[in-house]
Amino acid sequence: MAQVPQTFFDALAVRTWCGLALESLGRAREEIDAINVYPVADGDTGTNLYLTVESAVAAVEAVFAGYELDAAQPGGPPLADAVRAMAHGALIGARGNSGTILAQLLRGMAQVLAADGESAHTDGQGLRLALRHAADAARLAVAHPVEGTVLSVASAAADAATGAEGDCGTVARAAYEGARAALAATPGQLAVLERAGVVDAGGRGLVAVLAALVETFTGEAPRAVAVEAVVAAVVAHAPGGSADPGDLGDCADGAVGHEQGGHERDRHGQGGDGQGRPAFEVIYLLEADDAAVARLRERLDALGDSLVVVGGDGLWNVHVHVDDAGAAVEAGVEAGRPYRIRITHFGVGDVHTTGGGRPPRERAQRAVVAVVPGEGLDGLYREAGATTVLARPGEPPASGELVEAVRRAHAREVVLLPNDAELRHTAAAAAEQARAEGIRVALIPTRSAVQGIAALAVHEQERRFDEDVVSMTSAAGATRYAEVVVAERQSWTMAGICQAGDVLGLIDGDVAVIGSDVTDTAATVLDRMLAAGGELVTLVLGDEAPEEVAEHLEARVRESYLAVDTVVYRGGRQGALLLIGVE
Repeated sequence: MAQVPQTFFDALAVRTWCGLALESLGRAREEIDAINVYPVADGDTGTNLYLTVESAVAAVEAVFAGYELDAAQPGGPPLADAVRAMAHGALIGARGNSGTILAQLLRGMAQVLAADGESAHTDGQGLRLALRHAADAARLAVAHPVEGTVLSVASAAADAATGAEGDCGTVARAAYEGARAALAATPGQLAVLERAGVVDAGGRGLVAVLAALVETFTGEAPRAVAVEAVVAAVVAHAPGGSADPGDLGDCADGAVGHEQGGHERDRHGQGGDGQGRPAFEVIYLLEADDAAVARLRERLDALGDSLVVVGGDGLWNVHVHVDDAGAAVEAGVEAGRPYRIRITHFGVGDVHTTGGGRPPRERAQRAVVAVVPGEGLDGLYREAGATTVLARPGEPPASGELVEAVRRAHAREVVLLPNDAELRHTAAAAAEQARAEGIRVALIPTRSAVQGIAALAVHEQERRFDEDVVSMTSAAGATRYAEVVVAERQSWTMAGICQAGDVLGLIDGDVAVIGSDVTDTAATVLDRMLAAGGELVTLVLGDEAPEEVAEHLEARVRESYLAVDTVVYRGGRQGALLLIGVE
């Protein structure tokens, strides 16, 4: 279905563009991963770009949600708020070399588009300036820019946009066409691409992002970029060149093997004897001032290559390839406060520690990874042996965080419990990515943490994987779930109209009871759930729940429902006042 075009570049256009870019990168992710041979042939550029944009999307959606809840500011956010959120989300979620550069491109655009914080929108001229500044800012962020990479594609897009006169759609299409032509030329600029018969993976991702920009303003997606076609065009014009572009998959696989056997570049990634490839990729967020970051750049540049430092206003994303991962992190400690440190050993996988030189530990056969809504349940799940992802109120995890948890579990087989209906698609994307890395993943569609508790209770490592998954799925499916929350605003529900401050009882995701007292509402919800029978009631109390709720419900079960047991857990700061499970 064609996208409804946006006339101007306003906050809604930012939201639309981010969503379309995520979809575009999602479709192209595997293809981009397959042609990733520079600067390191680790086959993750498409995934890194996807995760970077996913973080940007989450930040933009959070801004829109905030304005929807604020009756004093009707009409949605201004352009400045939307683009700043986009840039910030990309910055904190940037992954890999290309993802970090993309984050700087988005930040560069935001600096122009948000310069006048009061403007509701901008036109073609504003978009031209934003694309130009973005390309220039990205080059400045890279310690040693190399032609034939995403930087060349970004510069070509900006050049083409500069020469385009017209509205945002005209400018976006010119930028896309310029980027597409530059992408086709990358094998002629970088020998490693020409040998592999592929275009630059990061540049291919940027073309996908710009295609989404065209669709945002015209309502129509440009013709999909066929990597085989652009490679064929390059080969056809190369002196003595010949290749079968139809065999791109084989060609890319061969290139990966060749590059890992002997990576040809010097310390700055511009060609060499192939003997000095750094062992680690180090990425972290850094809180530091400009002067400290300038010193950090010099130190990291001396330690390794592929150095990219993006950000500003006290927050930076640092990316570098080094042999001494500890030294790279120590440099960050001297500059400011590094956090979200991620260390990857090329060819080995995530290290998740500054002690990167330690040999990898043996993989476990099976693990459970679960999303939990509060610190109390986090401890409970951990005691049961699960690897957890803490979902704080209003901060659902992205697929990248779930993938990280699957990797951290370090098992051949993983059972994934999202414990939230809203995380279904996120968890599915994470499972797909983990499977691509050779991990066997089963996703059990748990919609509440109490369903996850039921599943975890019947988990048995000794069973065959399929049998274990069936048993856990059956236990989760046999558990009805409910939650008691406080309404934040007036709204229509299946139980009638609620007002801000009302106590709501939701059963299996739908509002079933509207009340004024937490204990009374919880009792009504429990009675409705037990009317259909049950053997075990699980209560998970949030920090803000009245102390007497658990005692009252336990007494009610003892007095009114024979042979039904009750178990109570403290959930901590979990969002809901009370979670209820009935098995």
